[in-house]
Amino acid sequence: MECDTSQSQQPQGQENKKLNARKMIEKYYHQLTKGCGNSDCRNLNCATARQQTSSDANETQAASILDANEAAAKALALFKSRAPLCEKKVTHGVEDMDVDIHTALPLEHEQSCSSSQGKKIMTLDKKKLDDIILDCKKSGNYSNLKQTLWDVFSTPDSLANSWLIEGSSTTPGGKCIDGAGTSKGEGSKKLTKEEVRQMEGDQDKDVDSSQQERSMDEEETERTEIQPKCTLDLQSLRDSYDTLFELDNSIFESGLVNALVMLCSNLEMDLKCKPNITQEFNFLNIYALVFELPVLGSEAYLENVVPVLARGIARLPPTHQVVLAKLWSEFSMPKLKSLLENLQQILSLKVYTGAFTRDRLINQDETITSVTTVIRIVYYASLLGAQRDGPESWDTTDPEPGDPDQDHFAAADLVPNSLRERYHDPIGKLVEISPLDVRIPVIPLSEFYNEPLNETIEMDQDFSSWKTKPTGSKFSFMTHPYILNPATKAQALFYDNRIRMYSERRMNLIHHMIGYSQSPPYLKLSVRRDHLIEDALVELEVVVMENPQDLRKQLVVEFDSEQGIDEGGLSKEFFQLIVEEMFNPDYGMFILDPESHTFWFNPTSFETAAQFTLIGIILGLAIYNNVILDLHLPSVIYRKLSGKKGMFHDLKEFKPTEYSSLLSMLNYKEEDFEDVFIQPFQISYTDLFGSTITQDLCEGGENRMVTRENVQEYLDRYADFLLNKMVEKQFLAFQRGFDLVTSESPLNMLFTPTELEKLICGEQEFDFNDLEASTEYDGGYTKDTPVVRWFWETVHAMSLEDKRKLLQFTTGSDRIPVGGLSRLKLIITKNGPDSDRLPSAHTCFNVLLLPEYSDKQKLASLLAKAISECKGFGML
Repeated sequence: MECDTSQSQQPQGQENKKLNARKMIEKYYHQLTKGCGNSDCRNLNCATARQQTSSDANETQAASILDANEAAAKALALFKSRAPLCEKKVTHGVEDMDVDIHTALPLEHEQSCSSSQGKKIMTLDKKKLDDIILDCKKSGNYSNLKQTLWDVFSTPDSLANSWLIEGSSTTPGGKCIDGAGTSKGEGSKKLTKEEVRQMEGDQDKDVDSSQQERSMDEEETERTEIQPKCTLDLQSLRDSYDTLFELDNSIFESGLVNALVMLCSNLEMDLKCKPNITQEFNFLNIYALVFELPVLGSEAYLENVVPVLARGIARLPPTHQVVLAKLWSEFSMPKLKSLLENLQQILSLKVYTGAFTRDRLINQDETITSVTTVIRIVYYASLLGAQRDGPESWDTTDPEPGDPDQDHFAAADLVPNSLRERYHDPIGKLVEISPLDVRIPVIPLSEFYNEPLNETIEMDQDFSSWKTKPTGSKFSFMTHPYILNPATKAQALFYDNRIRMYSERRMNLIHHMIGYSQSPPYLKLSVRRDHLIEDALVELEVVVMENPQDLRKQLVVEFDSEQGIDEGGLSKEFFQLIVEEMFNPDYGMFILDPESHTFWFNPTSFETAAQFTLIGIILGLAIYNNVILDLHLPSVIYRKLSGKKGMFHDLKEFKPTEYSSLLSMLNYKEEDFEDVFIQPFQISYTDLFGSTITQDLCEGGENRMVTRENVQEYLDRYADFLLNKMVEKQFLAFQRGFDLVTSESPLNMLFTPTELEKLICGEQEFDFNDLEASTEYDGGYTKDTPVVRWFWETVHAMSLEDKRKLLQFTTGSDRIPVGGLSRLKLIITKNGPDSDRLPSAHTCFNVLLLPEYSDKQKLASLLAKAISECKGFGML
């Protein structure tokens, strides 16, 4: 122990020696440049004595003052030779000589953001501003206020030093002096390693030179890893703003806006042109201070100040943006929402007035990309300000290797749950928070969608920028998915899937040209209608065994003994039929919950893991082939597919009655808790045959009673068993199948669990006005053709069930794609003159073939008959 103590104390002693040496050098420097102020001083190494000598000799005072660089070099020499210091301390506005050497020493490079260099910096705080406003009110003249606001708000140094927390600084790391006694980011560039070693040579003779080398390297590393910090006294600042904006804003608004524009333009230019400048100057104070202005939403500020403000913030490193996110996360919901609305307003206005084309993309507009980046900070502030799940909510359970002889899917090579990527964003990685961690953010996700942008964006080109760019070279909205609505994200996923399909076809063609054995260019499934699951299972097992990459080919379905080419319609029918069969309660794989009307895994199912894997593959293939499924799964399934565990609050939607009962237990605060509930740490459930099974939730659960103190533990264990452990085998097989198809797609990066559910199951709102507005006409029909008008009048008068049948008849599915019915792009084409023929449809292409009927009643009658008898008829 004594040996360990001596080793730990030695570096501390060396550090103290270095600090003392630096302080001595500072004193020599200020003695050379400022002097001691003693009129009787005779120290030739003191500026006071040299000024007196030069005056006696009738020399100019300027000649007697050393250049700053000469003074620094001489200070090093005086320290090395142990030259005497003046006894009297320097009193030029300070109490001691222990002043940062770099406050007076000019930098070799241009000082960052220092438009006030060489001038007296004017700053503001609450008291100063209150005094100025009071004086102006008394005199009735506001010139002093306007000039002060201009001087402070147009000058980076002044604003960065205003409204500071008492005792704080404006350096990025929140410290005025670093380990070398210099201002971080400024002085560190002035002195070389050799100079510092020379400064400390006599103090560190007992230190090995290799140790000194390592110390210097560590010191430089520390300087490059400055932790940014906002040092504003926010409450004082807000009080000052309240006082200021109680005045008539017209008194100072014009000058303040102009000052802010100048300020933000200068900051933006500094960030563009000066590398590592954020390590030398505290931009955070300024940007945080300006965003606290309560008038940013007014027209003058919104149009002139906020765009240039956003361009500067977008250039800050992620570490600085994280500080702003944490700062804004403390805003109240109305204030944070107001900030988002201001940014969205600028974004929408810029999109509407930008006249963007395929040659001039919105991705190339710096204001749009910058505002989007600032919205990302607001997005993370919304996440940080909300209650979130802990790290234990992530599912790190890796499936155990299965028996390849019984389950060929088990041999698939997949990324285990424990290694899944959780954070797809630099800010998310720094703060270690994912959108999946927050169930109810401060601002709902839908508030971040910008509809004008989603309508204007060229998603194919944006996807290309995301897919091909090296980091940081091109802006892509795909890296900012919070601003894209589910329909736009689905479009991006469609491009990703199609590129993978075309890539597989291209490789197939290349193999054919060079004579290699080739597999089909499509994923072809030949199935019998009466043996659908068995045939699909066998064929997909063969695909996974031979080449799992074939799952990423375009699906083509062929029904046995049926003629027809699958251009999409047969695939839709295949998905519909296999989902109906697998989720049939009689099949025994899933249990229908009568309360929530959703299906859940049957933990006592006799089916093999391979069949649950097949369900997962079907889900993945549906996404991959852009098919909507008629699924009724609880939302917790989609959270689990995204990598999260099922937790207590997931029971609210899945089993509302049980959730309500358990919640009442949690909220019960009376002393007779155990007598009222009499609940051991156990759970009971019913198996496939109606038998009740009781399971301990912990070791000795039968003898451990739930109390007020451990009720939360009981609820967590209850939900964990019900949602995770009880169906672990079935779900892991299901997840394996899903990942076999989707593991390489940007699915998890783009979609939240709620959006994933919409992607798979479609929308719920049947708005046929949207369908009518987006429908196209062919064969001589227009929207004003009488038979077309009669058709839509008939459709709008239908019941919801008949509307579902119409969708099934015309598109092959009664599901609404994400984004609504406007995404279907229905085509109505003329199919001959008036006749008794029923309407027909090409479901592969969403084409309705409609004869030109002579009256509305005839159309309605024949259309009703067609949609009611469309199974296996009229669908091509």
